[in-house]
Amino acid sequence: MEIVLAIAIGGAFGFVLDRVGATNPGYIIRMLNLSDLHLMKTILSGIGTASILMFAGLLVGLVDPGHVSIKAAYLGVFIGGLLLGVGFAVAGYCPGTGLTAAATGRWDALWFILGGLLGAAAYMLSFAWVETTGILENIAGGKTTLGPIAGTDYPSLIGVPGEWIGLAAGLAFLAIAWLLPDRLTGASTPTVRAPGE
Repeated sequence: MEIVLAIAIGGAFGFVLDRVGATNPGYIIRMLNLSDLHLMKTILSGIGTASILMFAGLLVGLVDPGHVSIKAAYLGVFIGGLLLGVGFAVAGYCPGTGLTAAATGRWDALWFILGGLLGAAAYMLSFAWVETTGILENIAGGKTTLGPIAGTDYPSLIGVPGEWIGLAAGLAFLAIAWLLPDRLTGASTPTVRAPGE
């Protein structure tokens, strides 16, 4: 049953990604050059809504805090984030949108996926060396939250409950999405379409 649920949720997520234009690299590039913020507004709205639902669920007991997973902070994750951002800007895809675009028949997305798999293989082969550089060592407390989350033992930076910080962040994301204009720079560029569209 879990695999069926995972396939159903993944399929629904992929459908939504395609419908909002996230499978089209032209939309993503225009978002990144701030000439069309439709997709950015959609992403911010999704993050804000998910944050509000999750942290409200924690507050009222609908979400088990045992399912909250805090990722450790270390230099390597910041370097990886920068590499992901550069790849996002160059290719017009991130891992999720690339897979979804391939499912819609975009051949360029298949090349993107192949590049990602080769990069992952290169990282696996060089992992022992990367580990010796120290960039995988925890920094800033490792698994630390901004505020304490009830039912967990993660250290926190401030005394304000993490659930309230999460709710405030979710509302802030929704407010930003609502207030963003349609574009911040230049005119919109033409849509990039797959051959045969």
